[in-house]
Amino acid sequence: MQYTTLGRTGLKVSVAGLGCGGNSRIGLGAGRSMEEAATVIRAAIDHGVTYIDTARNYGTEPAVGMALKGVPRDSVVISTKAIIREKGERIAPAELVARLDHSLTQLGTDYTDIYFLHGVALRDYEYARDVLAPAMLKERDKGKFRHLGITEPASSDPEQASMRRAVDDPDAWEVMMLAFHMMHQTARSHIFPKTQAGGVGTAMMYVVRNVFSRPGLLEETVRDLIERGALPADALDPADPLGFLVHEDGAESVIDAAYRFARHQPGADTVLFGTGNVDHLKANIESILRPPLPEADVARLHELFGTLTGVGLDLPDHMRG
Repeated sequence: MQYTTLGRTGLKVSVAGLGCGGNSRIGLGAGRSMEEAATVIRAAIDHGVTYIDTARNYGTEPAVGMALKGVPRDSVVISTKAIIREKGERIAPAELVARLDHSLTQLGTDYTDIYFLHGVALRDYEYARDVLAPAMLKERDKGKFRHLGITEPASSDPEQASMRRAVDDPDAWEVMMLAFHMMHQTARSHIFPKTQAGGVGTAMMYVVRNVFSRPGLLEETVRDLIERGALPADALDPADPLGFLVHEDGAESVIDAAYRFARHQPGADTVLFGTGNVDHLKANIESILRPPLPEADVARLHELFGTLTGVGLDLPDHMRG
């Protein structure tokens, strides 16, 4: 495993972070038991993964708690989070504190290393910063968590307006979680330069998700981009749009390319991957640990998709507020 420091938090984290949400929810999304999900988490730890991300809404906090029994607490970095708007209404500070307390109970720990305000839309940003964050920092000072972060509502904010606003307040947030992948590169110009300058740690989500993993969706997405004029008609092979990335000196597969592209993006600290399968887990980690893609392939990805926004973003049901 390779490790990095998560911004100014000083936390040493694995560059491959286990995400316990997404479609798989470490197997729960496919009907696996909480005990089976815990087995996947323990396998990740055995492979050197030290960063584990979960959330109240994922329903996976108990699995993380099971997996960490007997594991030295200071050997892993845990993040969890809670949405701040539910059923159309903003969450009050006292309710958010109660949700933090419940998460700690579910996780079986006295503290979490990072607590994220989750899926903060631009319309709620100032409320999150000026009302919720001060209340949560009081809980931090009680020892309930170590670092405060913010995540974006990726599918409903393709331009990353919320994160662009948040990155102008680097003192407010120590970690940001944001969507970034080969066909959605907005953060390269608008986010990463400022997080790097402000010492804000970053965790990448949506690096693979559906567009690269669901059969036929990549081809469908590219056809739509061509029809809308977002890509030239002759830019890619419609039957194998990203096939140019797979060659002897390049990636082993499109998914391998996706992980390597994100991992080696300057400003990207840790890349989250999700799985409910131990063999799949190992393959994902191996991709994240491989060298950068060839410069020519990266340059072509920048040329093709560097100005596009919101490609391949979706929102699982458990993230809807």
